Amino acid sequence: MRFQFVPGEAPDLLDLPWSIPLEEWDDERLVQLARGTSRHVVRFVKGAGPDDRIFALKETSEQLARREYAALRYIKAEALPAVDAVGIVTGRQRGPVRQGSDLQAVLITRYLDFSLPYRYLFSRAGGGGRPGTESLLTDAAVILLCRLHLEGFYWGDCSLNNVLFRRDAGALMAYLVDAETTEHHADLPDGMRENDVTLACENFAGGLLDLEAADRLPPGIDPIATAELLQERYDTLWNELTAEENVAAEQRHEVDRRIRRLNELGFDVDELVVEYDLDCAELVVRPVLVEEGHHARELRRLTGLEVQENQARHLLNDISAFGAFLKRTSGKDIPLAVTAARWIAEIYEPIVSAVPPELRSKREPAQLFHWMLMRRYQMADELRREVYNDEALQSLLNEYLPLEPDERLLEHDE
Repeated sequence: MRFQFVPGEAPDLLDLPWSIPLEEWDDERLVQLARGTSRHVVRFVKGAGPDDRIFALKETSEQLARREYAALRYIKAEALPAVDAVGIVTGRQRGPVRQGSDLQAVLITRYLDFSLPYRYLFSRAGGGGRPGTESLLTDAAVILLCRLHLEGFYWGDCSLNNVLFRRDAGALMAYLVDAETTEHHADLPDGMRENDVTLACENFAGGLLDLEAADRLPPGIDPIATAELLQERYDTLWNELTAEENVAAEQRHEVDRRIRRLNELGFDVDELVVEYDLDCAELVVRPVLVEEGHHARELRRLTGLEVQENQARHLLNDISAFGAFLKRTSGKDIPLAVTAARWIAEIYEPIVSAVPPELRSKREPAQLFHWMLMRRYQMADELRREVYNDEALQSLLNEYLPLEPDERLLEHDE
């Protein structure tokens, strides 16, 4: 038997019963967590360390395990949202390999804390009774597909079962889970890219139809219309990210406007091509290198916080508001770096630390902070007066958060 691990990750799994099939395991460290359907046997197990790490174990052939392990590590190296591959185990079967038996390997990935499968999001506990759930899932999947395609990755199997979602300040962020069929190209051909989107639309419709057949799809959601929406929104975003734009030569400010528009969508432009047509005095503007995460990178630069894009957008707005408050009370401009450092120490950390331990598994810290902000705005409208963070936090902790399900480690519901 051979173990191959990322340093610092999975050595505490060495004592598990690797020589027998995963479906026959009966170990006290196994946990039942929610996930999508899979043609593979997948089990979840606790690490032996003190940090409550959870690992997902997927039984497959050695060839596929090695391929997916390499693909996931490459995808993460490109800073794309995906689960972390931390190891593979090969040569597991004792004695000679039985004819027709190729499940000799296990791929080990790190469980994505606070991740939610689509079945949960359409349930009452996950908010499926609220309108727009299918739109949030679709937008998250579209952004993930566009990010993969911009980096030259063909997925080949984008489906609701192969995506996990995290809450992101009123939106969702999608993470790739299954990379068996991915391919990387220096320049992804349009035909492959379009085929990837077509497959995603078909798979999304199929996943929603399965929910509908099981009477688990909220009323009013049309699986076919949702799949068509995915295609429409993908085309719109891809065009915004990559299309050429003709600009009159005397209106060069339109180049900056294009960049700002992409920033507002959450994307950074690392390289832009501007061609000047002498015959018609026109500029042809085309983004070349575009990367999602504009606000998340800015927040990380200022504060060191690692959060998701929409969460970062809201937190940056609160830093700006705090900076305006400091300027008003001190009578002088405060450098942004100083404002951000004070905001972390005086605003963010006290709020996050005030959440009791028994409630911290309800949502991620940045999501809890965002929720506190939303509760503050709501209370101010209701009470017609200024509401401060402490008051909004107490309302959240006493009236709302205890009623929410724990989402850090979502238990299996079937």
